[in-house]
Amino acid sequence: MIYTVTLNPALDYNMYPENLAVGEINRSSRESLYFGGKGINVSFILNELEIPSVATGFIAGFTGDALENAVSAFAKPDFVRLENGITRINVKLRAENETDINAAGPEISDTDTERLFEKLEKAQAGDTVVLSGSIPKSVPADIYGEIMRRLSPRRIKFAVDAAGEALMNSLKYSPFLIKPNLEELSGIFKTEVTKQNVKIYAGKLLSLGAQNALVSMGKDGACLYGAGGESLFMPAVSGKAVNTVGAGDSMLAGFLAGYEKTKDFGYALRLGTAAGGATAFSEGLAMKAEIQNAECRVAHCKSNRR
Repeated sequence: MIYTVTLNPALDYNMYPENLAVGEINRSSRESLYFGGKGINVSFILNELEIPSVATGFIAGFTGDALENAVSAFAKPDFVRLENGITRINVKLRAENETDINAAGPEISDTDTERLFEKLEKAQAGDTVVLSGSIPKSVPADIYGEIMRRLSPRRIKFAVDAAGEALMNSLKYSPFLIKPNLEELSGIFKTEVTKQNVKIYAGKLLSLGAQNALVSMGKDGACLYGAGGESLFMPAVSGKAVNTVGAGDSMLAGFLAGYEKTKDFGYALRLGTAAGGATAFSEGLAMKAEIQNAECRVAHCKSNRR
């Protein structure tokens, strides 16, 4: 079973103004509403690829009710319900340039955090726990590390898609997979990380404990480096990007689904790249047919030993 953890889920409200003028009244030509958060996005794509998952995290208020109801269509919801506040609503302005206004979210107490730990105790040996997204201010900054510390003795695989300190704190627990992008790697190492030197910096994360590093590089594709010597590259799917929100989550879900089905890193990278591209070409998260179409257009994986 795959468990996805979304500490700060959201309702993403997309608005499409023809032009966005700051300080003035703007009108949207249309609107759309999606239920998200990085872990929830992963669960959605896993379901499209016929891999079941349990979605957990924190929800609150009437917006939390709506989110839980939506998630039940593609995953088993097992959220911690908070007594106060509401699950956040993020406003996405899709004008000539994308502008996002993300809400802070509800307050989460230490008791609520312990309740989350208890829910994750259901994970068994061989299961995968996906830890992805930002950490709310009211939650301990090392919560991902604490989850891994508590569950590591059970031989559970961890996939971590987080930036900065949250990612670095997880490495000592030897996560099965980490998924930084070039921008996040640049932030960690305080230097520009590019397609040409990414292997060096991914290798540094492997030396600190990660088993595998899946690095998304946007239009330049994706690469996978493993502590066992794996070095794989996959070109990006060709197409016009419509909405980049959720593309990285889709790549992670596609990779995990591919590995779950075949235990083959090359196929996992291929399916991950296809899922990420398919979502980028869609207004929302990609559907199964769109992912299959993208997979047909992905070049065969080129691999070499490190």
